[in-house]
Amino acid sequence: MKLAFLCSEYPAISHTFVLREIAALRRLGLEIATFSLRRTPEEKLLSERDREAAATTFAILPPRWGRLLATHLWLALRAPHAYFGTLAHALSLAPPGLRGRLWQLFYFAEAVVLWRECKRQGIRHVHVHLANAAADVAMLAAHLGTELDRERPWSWSFTMHGPTEFLDLRHYRLAEKLDSASFVVCISDFARSQLMALCEPDRWPSLRVVHVGIPVEQFTRSSPPPFPDGGGRILYIGRLVPEKGQTVLLEAVAALVREGLDVELTLAGDGALRPQLERLAADLGIGDRVEFLGAVGQEDLRELYETATVFCLPSFGEGVPVVLMEAMAMEVPVISTRIAGIPELIEDERGGLLSSPGRADQLTADLRDLLTDPELHRRLAHGGREKVLEEFDAEHSADQLRDLLVEMLGEAPGLLQPAVSKTGA
Repeated sequence: MKLAFLCSEYPAISHTFVLREIAALRRLGLEIATFSLRRTPEEKLLSERDREAAATTFAILPPRWGRLLATHLWLALRAPHAYFGTLAHALSLAPPGLRGRLWQLFYFAEAVVLWRECKRQGIRHVHVHLANAAADVAMLAAHLGTELDRERPWSWSFTMHGPTEFLDLRHYRLAEKLDSASFVVCISDFARSQLMALCEPDRWPSLRVVHVGIPVEQFTRSSPPPFPDGGGRILYIGRLVPEKGQTVLLEAVAALVREGLDVELTLAGDGALRPQLERLAADLGIGDRVEFLGAVGQEDLRELYETATVFCLPSFGEGVPVVLMEAMAMEVPVISTRIAGIPELIEDERGGLLSSPGRADQLTADLRDLLTDPELHRRLAHGGREKVLEEFDAEHSADQLRDLLVEMLGEAPGLLQPAVSKTGA
């Protein structure tokens, strides 16, 4: 039994952890085929690893129209009960209104393509990262596969990240996905608790916590961390969107500058909020102290961490951010917000500092402490790396996920392939 990993877009700039996870599982002997709802644009493939992953990933969109129509027609004629039954099931999950039904038709059309390719490759289980459109497609593909062969049911599972899906349970149909999936991998106890509220207690054992991890050996300093002397470089990495809280960060930096601290801010990442943030930086009088780098490839991250004095992620909503793990592993003291799964990664005043979300005054105070107190800076740099080594190492996380997949799916013939070298892709 071969496994499929499906994402809405794979590889994706903001989801490098998925690429790392798949590589680690393959090193442990799992045979995984990667699928993407839509092909990643060439300009978003920022590293050689991204390009290699894209070249070996089956993209459903854009479709090959002739093959798509032929597959649907063949299924409708040869297996009308399964075909139209799955179509009816798709429409039954639609939100109210014409738009909701139209989207379900799209998901159904994509699910048939996914089913066809999985069948061709001998795959009967699909795992999805994020409970978004990819989960809708996987759920329907598994339903179709089971309707076509009830003696050998298909199955699917997903990794629950949040927080977006928790903000609109009806839109993302979390209860229905939770009921349909054979098991769910939760990246934090917080994520698991949110799903526990949506199902009966007898389903709770199928909700398992496995932390996302990072390859710590790739995020190890080559030189000592920069010494804070009342100033330094503050680093942010992530999308430029309202929920990430960059506006609060700019206000805090402006306050530090008014106090006389010699600070600079680097924002790595892109998004719709960038023009507004650039204007705000200028209005606050810190335009010459803020650098907007745009999207950055994995190869460039190490240099950013190496030269950063502090890493700051002032989000209003998160899962457990990988960039925080990377910064902590690189011994860059981190400041983030006391929300969702972040406190499971950052122990306040041991692995970093936790601030109240939306509070520019608290964020200013925390940044000031780290930029002016060398002993606090040293202690948090050391404690952050220790925490990642203990609980968020990619190899350890991959071991846990592999064991979970074997437990839930069984060591069916072909599920486990001979392990390759740890340096393999």
